[in-house]
Amino acid sequence: MSHLLPTYARVDLAFERGEGAWLVATDGTRYLDFTGGVAVNALGHAHPALVAALREQADKVWHVSNLFRIPEAERLAARLCDVTFADLVFFCNSGAEALEGAIKLTRKYHAANGQPERYRIITFEGAFHGRTLATLAAGGQKKYLDGFGPPVDGFDQVPFADLDAVKAAIGPQTAGILVEAVQGEGGVRSMPPATLRALRELCDTHGLLLAFDEVQTGLGRTGSLFAHQRAGVTPDVMGIAKALGGGFPVGAFLATAEAAKGMTAGTHGSTFGGNPLAMAIGNAVLDVMLAPGFLEEVERKALLLKQRLAEIKDRHPTIIREVRGEGLLLGLACVVPNDRMVAALRDEKMLAVGAGDNVVRLLPPLVIGEAEIADAIERIDRAATRLAQESAASSQSTPKLEGIKG
Repeated sequence: MSHLLPTYARVDLAFERGEGAWLVATDGTRYLDFTGGVAVNALGHAHPALVAALREQADKVWHVSNLFRIPEAERLAARLCDVTFADLVFFCNSGAEALEGAIKLTRKYHAANGQPERYRIITFEGAFHGRTLATLAAGGQKKYLDGFGPPVDGFDQVPFADLDAVKAAIGPQTAGILVEAVQGEGGVRSMPPATLRALRELCDTHGLLLAFDEVQTGLGRTGSLFAHQRAGVTPDVMGIAKALGGGFPVGAFLATAEAAKGMTAGTHGSTFGGNPLAMAIGNAVLDVMLAPGFLEEVERKALLLKQRLAEIKDRHPTIIREVRGEGLLLGLACVVPNDRMVAALRDEKMLAVGAGDNVVRLLPPLVIGEAEIADAIERIDRAATRLAQESAASSQSTPKLEGIKG
């Protein structure tokens, strides 16, 4: 009997070590990992640069608290600002905390401007922003909200990518718009670049802050360092996490100096946020991702994988109806239930994760090689072939009902 709170439907599978795109189970079986800790292990498992950074820092100091300066945090913040729109960074421990901070900053901005009544934020159906009470309300998904009392007030949800609905939702209490450039949990749905640009224009027109949730898309996942950059859009605030620590818990929200002017001493805090261990690893992640040619290689491999997945879709139209996504955040929209596809892939010793809209997410490490892409395609093909055979056998064994004559 496990003494862990049963809030996860865990697969009876445990791993003892990993390397690159591979995980080794406790029984010695090797699995090709296209889950990546749900987009966390962007540089794969046991990346030597991250291991070295952790070991070096572990021999120095782990935690001092934010009562004192943390040089590695200052360095990481400066580097993130150098490659983004931002002037200021707040470090925390997770994506949910990053989005909580972005929500607080958005509200505080208007309070600092003498308009505390402007606290409502427009969000989109299918979004997933975290598991805290505020981020659950921002996501608005009933299955996550049920049983936790009245949802936190202050969020107005509109249909995905519906600009007319956004315009209609803007009122005197509106503070900002919160959006994912690609909805990962919501089914690997990409917000059209033109829609993202229109959201920027609406925010400028109405004096709103534009907040991006780049927890899953950030740090190279879509082929650009951040997904909003692909649309040529500049946010006012952005939440990131997952890939920033490459497997170590770290999150952050980034903002312009103007947007963050209300976040003065005492308005926000985090005990562990920005701790030396996390910051050392975050800097090591940037060392790898900002190296010349790294993101171009992600783009190249992403195009190769997407092309090969399109071939699989064409070969198995009764199993896969669409290939979606950007960069190495890809989704197989399935005809069969997506949990069957995830299980079939696991039988082929490949790990993937489900998403909304009956989608299977594929989240390989950004350092994946061409040979591993070819290997993954073979495993997906075998899984789809077996599912197609099972579906055909099932339909043949179903008795046909004869018409009743009266």
